[in-house]
Amino acid sequence: MSDVTLIVLCAGNSTRFEHKTKKQWIRIGNEPLWLNVTKRLASFSTFSKIIVASHENELAYMKNFTDDFTFVKGGDTRQKSILNCLEEVNTKYVMISDVARACIPQNVIENLLNEKENADCIVPVLNVTDTVIYETNTINRDYVKLIQTPQLSNTKTLKNALNTTIEFTDESSAIKNINGTIKYIQGSVESKKLTLGNELNDLPCLKKPSKNFFTGTGLDIHAFEDNKEMFLGGIKLPYDFGFKAHSDGDVLIHSVIDALLGAIGAGDIGEFFPDTDEKYKGIDSKILLEHIITFLCNVGYEIVNIDLTIIAQKPKINPFKNEIKSSMAKLMHIDKQFINIKATTAEKMGFIGREEGIAVQSIATVKYYNWKNK
Repeated sequence: MSDVTLIVLCAGNSTRFEHKTKKQWIRIGNEPLWLNVTKRLASFSTFSKIIVASHENELAYMKNFTDDFTFVKGGDTRQKSILNCLEEVNTKYVMISDVARACIPQNVIENLLNEKENADCIVPVLNVTDTVIYETNTINRDYVKLIQTPQLSNTKTLKNALNTTIEFTDESSAIKNINGTIKYIQGSVESKKLTLGNELNDLPCLKKPSKNFFTGTGLDIHAFEDNKEMFLGGIKLPYDFGFKAHSDGDVLIHSVIDALLGAIGAGDIGEFFPDTDEKYKGIDSKILLEHIITFLCNVGYEIVNIDLTIIAQKPKINPFKNEIKSSMAKLMHIDKQFINIKATTAEKMGFIGREEGIAVQSIATVKYYNWKNK
């Protein structure tokens, strides 16, 4: 049985990453980077457990991809994410890597494992080949090293080292702070860190995203409510009745949200905005859609088009179709031409035919964000 746990940190906000999606969610073929990197590292050795630290907003979505890993909610700093993960570690040693180092070669992992008993923390480093200036002084570059991850630590020592309010940028700094022993081994230029995004085309292990398209459907129904404002597709319609709902009842936006979530395999609107939560009572549905669009982009997708059908005996929809299209295009950051709206009646059948409410059915098509050569 292995005495090493692998932790892969994927909980960051990618604030420096100059792409529309978060770095951990760019697609390598059909796999998000976090999954691709974790599977790759896992294939290099046998680990007792593999833990993935996820951003809180993406934790449930990550769990859709595999049952092979333990998922832990990350913190708002790298160190807090590590501390959360360490609560799940019961092995003598722990190897911690950052998802940003996507192409770590197998020999680095093997060398770390071979040295695990020789210090409290084993660290891969690179020598510096350029002249080094510190402030205004030239210093001996032989004394300068570039620290890399993954680093392999004695679990007990690392927990003690992180039991502090001091923030460290890596495990070796924390362990050195409590006078733990550090051993440096040769790292690899292949372990280049993905930070801004311009490094993507220099990482040979990353293949471009697949060209697959994904489709989801959404259906929402709301009854009418007298003496309430009516909102449809983000615009206010001039009627003295609206929709009975926990939020403002914008049935069209709700339908589109479900279609988008269906296309990316992320559940339904109720999982994101439960109607039992008072903070969503009466909320503007445009806010809900904006949240979903941000989520969709963060996890690596772009919207291709939306096609929707409004089924209503009343009110008349045709006079407002163009305005609704303009509103939805602005909300979803796509061209108006990629939104189609159809309106039909229920031929006076059922609750819609009796003018008790309306239904909207939506179909959304999305694709992976193409980071290649951007």
